Amino acid sequence: MKIAITGATGLVGTRLVEQLNEKGHQILVFTRNPNKAQKVFPASAFSKLEIVKYTPQESGEWQKSVSGCDAVVNLAGEPIAERWTSQQKQAIMESRQIGTRKLVEAIAMAEHKPQVLVSGSAIGYYGTSETTAFDENSPSGNDFLAQVCQNWEAEAQKVTESGVRLVILRIGIVLANGGALGKMIGPFKMFAGGPIGSGKQWFSWIHRDDLVNLICQAIERSDMSGAYNATAPNPVRMGQLCQTLGEVMNRPSWLPVPDFVLEILLGDGAVVVLEGQQVLPQKTQSTGFNYQYAELKPALSEIVA
Repeated sequence: MKIAITGATGLVGTRLVEQLNEKGHQILVFTRNPNKAQKVFPASAFSKLEIVKYTPQESGEWQKSVSGCDAVVNLAGEPIAERWTSQQKQAIMESRQIGTRKLVEAIAMAEHKPQVLVSGSAIGYYGTSETTAFDENSPSGNDFLAQVCQNWEAEAQKVTESGVRLVILRIGIVLANGGALGKMIGPFKMFAGGPIGSGKQWFSWIHRDDLVNLICQAIERSDMSGAYNATAPNPVRMGQLCQTLGEVMNRPSWLPVPDFVLEILLGDGAVVVLEGQQVLPQKTQSTGFNYQYAELKPALSEIVA
């Protein structure tokens, strides 16, 4: 297959490209920074990969490259776990809303349209709660991240007007050697790890390898359409996450990180870690998806080994 990917040089995208490359697919990487992409994906190891420079929020020549692709995977977006200035909030929103709009526009114009668009979203769609469990049928929340996800998904939804199958993946916190977990491992290495905030907030996670396998399944399975929760079936409380991380690293996990420390570092972005949601992948499991890492401890052990 010929598969176009946005966000290919990110935490999830790099592993996805590696796996698709191993399977022998032809890959089109849409990137703002071709030099970075060339370093991440050297031609010697990725002979069937083509790099296309694009400006995600603008129409342009890059849109013509979508024609002839069998599938498009949309993973691009500004980082969320940062300090939320008004400019950063605008960038978080527009990178997803307008970026997805331009990609859907390219698909609509394509002479030979892809069969499927797999578009990222996030579990922030549901808002936060310590008591409610959310599945794919739950209503959306009303905070900033919920609004971002609603707008993001609404833009992706327009691709169905072109007769293209759409799979939306509401992605949980991705566990890998980097990202949110990477920021947590540092203090544990220095024997200063512990629960963040109250420790009671829910942490709905997915191992990066499972997420990549789910994206591949969404591309390959013509019976999949609509929104799916890309989370492991066993979410945990933050306190349990930190305790388990301490166990697999053989480090104590008793030193709590107070709310105000995170709020100084991340401002409004701290809500991602300080509040949470218990998200269950009911629809995902109904497809028969086989999780390599359904439980937290094996997932963390594989990453910090």
